[in-house]
Amino acid sequence: MKRYTDEELLVLLNDTESDRAERKQSFKGDTPKKAREAVCAFSNDLPDYNEPGVLFIGAIDNGTPSNEPITDELLRKLGDMKTDGNILPLPVLSVEKRILKGAEMAVVTVMPSDMPPVKYAGRIWLRTGPRRAIANEQEERILNEKRRYKNLPFDICPVPTASVSDLSKLIFENEYLPSAFAADVLEENGRQYEERLASCKMLVSLENPAPTLLGLLAIGKSPQVFIPGACIQFLRIDGTELADPVVDEENIGGALVDLLRRTDDKLKAHNRSMVDITSNATHNIENPYPVPAIQQIIYNAVLHRTYEKTNAPIRVYWFNDRIEIYSPGGPYGYVTSENFGQPGITDYRNPNIADVLKTYGYVQAFGRGIAVARREMQKNGNPEPEFQVNQNTVLCILRGK
Repeated sequence: MKRYTDEELLVLLNDTESDRAERKQSFKGDTPKKAREAVCAFSNDLPDYNEPGVLFIGAIDNGTPSNEPITDELLRKLGDMKTDGNILPLPVLSVEKRILKGAEMAVVTVMPSDMPPVKYAGRIWLRTGPRRAIANEQEERILNEKRRYKNLPFDICPVPTASVSDLSKLIFENEYLPSAFAADVLEENGRQYEERLASCKMLVSLENPAPTLLGLLAIGKSPQVFIPGACIQFLRIDGTELADPVVDEENIGGALVDLLRRTDDKLKAHNRSMVDITSNATHNIENPYPVPAIQQIIYNAVLHRTYEKTNAPIRVYWFNDRIEIYSPGGPYGYVTSENFGQPGITDYRNPNIADVLKTYGYVQAFGRGIAVARREMQKNGNPEPEFQVNQNTVLCILRGK
């Protein structure tokens, strides 16, 4: 990622008409919202500069320092803009403290996205000279055309054997769009169905109307016809060994929302509560496992697994003393076997599936799934989750109380 020199930053700081820089006196009031709009706009890079945009915190509109204290807490809050899930697809940005014009400033450098359009709070923001604006219909089409197909992540590659008829218009219009876009944006949108699909990366383009892997997973009528491994294999085993009797089994499929809802129902059905009426004056209800912990690990598996060149499902094996959750595909990108599960270490094999899970509400903020699972297991009195990681599989073991 490009790091600007002090001289380059000063040029941007002083150019009050530039559409590649924005200045904020502090990070208070409505500035966090406006800062995210700016990050969204820089990510979209409508003029196609292919150069990073910069947000300065600690400068007034004419570039003069405001002498705002640049604390570690401020830098952390700025860094959270990258992973809090409000800007989708996830932006690529860096945050640092720099000395400019003899004063401290926080500098947020934002790379143009390879996967526009980028949205914040359901709206596509752009830079128009020194101002921010919401994209109109034509500008959104331009952003769709800018998408760099040669470097696509696998989750928005085409599935040539599928067609538009394999996507559910009902799910798209009744569930996905209302969750992904602000109501006023949808009301003003006059585009046809296929244009909307292409804008949301469910189709490659109007010229090549092949559904993407993302489209089939998010709104497909029968995704497993084209992606056989995109399912969850559930076994409830009466014992502690794989060879022991199976008392319940199901191969859970469907589009992402249906798949995860059905999986949640299955987990809750087997997580039988125990009532303690002897140790306290009031009875206590205890669960063998905290449901949020199991959910977070399964959501992580759906998000981070590999869908490429494998028909292996996610496997959930529920024994009498433990739950084993297998995810096909090992660590990816910055994540390695050595640093797996460490706070702040995350990367995305499937960034667009991450966007869909966030849109549907299954992910609240990125990079917190394992931390949440650990906290919930501890609160419930269970041992900490165990992970066994290699280049082909991630296994998580949740042990009962």
